Amino acid sequence: MEEKKYTEGKVFRRILQYAKVYKLWIFLSFFLSFLTVVLSLTLPILMGKGIDNLLSEGKVNFSGLHRILLFMLVILVFTVFFQWCMNQVNTYLSYKLVEDLRRNCIHHMQKLPISYYDREKPGDLLSRLTTDIEQFSQGILMGLNQFLQAVLTVIETAVFLFILEWKIAVILLLITPLSYFIAKFIAKRAYIYFQRQSKERGDTSSFATEAVGNIKLIQAFQKEEDMEKQYREKNEKMSRSSMQANFYSSLVNPLTRFLNALGYALVAGIGGYLAILGMLSVGSLSSLLAYATQYAKPFNDITSVITELQNSLASASRVFSFLDEKPMDRTKETQELGAEISGKVALSHVDFSYQKGQKLITDFNLEVEPGQTIAIVGPTGCGKTTLINLLMRFYPPNQGEIYLDGFPYEKIEEASLRRAYGMVLQETWLKSDTVFENIRYGKEDASLEEVREACKRAHCHHFIMQLPKGYDTVLSEDGGNLSQGQKQLLCIARVMLMDPAILILDEATSSIDTRTEQKVQSAFQEMLKGRTAFIVAHRLSTIQNADCILVMKDGNIIEKGSHNALLQENGFYKELYESQFQAS
Repeated sequence: MEEKKYTEGKVFRRILQYAKVYKLWIFLSFFLSFLTVVLSLTLPILMGKGIDNLLSEGKVNFSGLHRILLFMLVILVFTVFFQWCMNQVNTYLSYKLVEDLRRNCIHHMQKLPISYYDREKPGDLLSRLTTDIEQFSQGILMGLNQFLQAVLTVIETAVFLFILEWKIAVILLLITPLSYFIAKFIAKRAYIYFQRQSKERGDTSSFATEAVGNIKLIQAFQKEEDMEKQYREKNEKMSRSSMQANFYSSLVNPLTRFLNALGYALVAGIGGYLAILGMLSVGSLSSLLAYATQYAKPFNDITSVITELQNSLASASRVFSFLDEKPMDRTKETQELGAEISGKVALSHVDFSYQKGQKLITDFNLEVEPGQTIAIVGPTGCGKTTLINLLMRFYPPNQGEIYLDGFPYEKIEEASLRRAYGMVLQETWLKSDTVFENIRYGKEDASLEEVREACKRAHCHHFIMQLPKGYDTVLSEDGGNLSQGQKQLLCIARVMLMDPAILILDEATSSIDTRTEQKVQSAFQEMLKGRTAFIVAHRLSTIQNADCILVMKDGNIIEKGSHNALLQENGFYKELYESQFQAS
């Protein structure tokens, strides 16, 4: 995935776009934070007045001291309450923002073209949708809880300092820009390394996903040590980026703490001198020192979580980069197909290639009448599966047009087009759910009886009933607890239940034993009556009854006709056929 460059400012502005929906909650968070800071900052003034009551005229003013202590207790209780309310509001805000982001990511996934998933690593995409969003979530929560309150604390503390003693307030304010520029200088460099860390984390996750998915192959070829070595190299690379990022971010806290300590020392020295001269009371000096600490604390809070915040922004940039991927163009006016679809398909002067400059299908023309069974054969890489991808509209043709019942594909609503086709691929796919839900995946309103009937026609009812809970048996991910043949039978039953107008069978019986294949082929023959069908086959014995056989080579139809007619032509098809049956 080509990364779009995101600066911290761009990421932050993008986050604010998501936050616009929750303006009232943000205002409430700001208001509660304001109240919390104001109340907490009144305590040093009351503390100073209490000290002055202890030193006034050489005696203790117990009445005044009692009132001050009681007032401080009330303020403390309200401060804690408002702080708790603010934390609850911020937690709600952060998780709603992340919920919206996750929902947008999943929605965006459905709109991206198949070509995107062909070129990207699944592990990296999963890392963006899980780890990166989780890192973003943690950073947002931390930012809402600490950043806003820190900013308000700095502003309000400065106001209180000016009220007490403006000369000392000016000294602290002069040190503030220096702390800001140091933090910004270091954080900018840390952000670069955090972006690199997020990218390398995605690469590592992708590699691990690939290794887990192909563990049998790795063990079969005894490549365990090679995989460990490659993973160790990727892991070490990610660790180096993480250490560099944390090194830079860890510099901020001690430097700002030094400057804040310097400010505190100046306040103590100058304030003590003014107190000796009688220009400042001991209580006021105590309040100033407390405010100096309060003023420094927000900078320390921000710098102490700078690592998490930088990591969060870097993770968010990867998520936004995914959301900026261009979706399929659905702006053209389309219409639904009618209830009755005849199944007439035509391809007119179609050109297509996955990559520019690499020709695959050129000037392809084909007309299929309703109810015809079209078999597609040819050597590996000739364009058989590509033709199926074009028929299913997984890819648009580079040139030319495809028609269904006389309507050009680009004028047909995508959902309506997909409903017209039923597809059984060589590669099976089952979700982690019951057998019943897997089979009615394409027809969610199907009853149990309809599902049973489809399974009987696909010859899988018998083995389903032998499962622990029959149709209510929960399958593991991708049907891992079934054999490959059983999974393929369930996929066939799923399409039979859909009862589509057009069938696409891409080596649909390749994983089924010979006896069951004969039964399923018989069921297919029954199902094919009156329907248009495209059958991709390597075993030519399965397509001898096809109405028309297309022989493809290098993206073009080189021969066309029935099985017997093609044999009589003594062409490429006959070579293919004899190569499979020469032993007999």
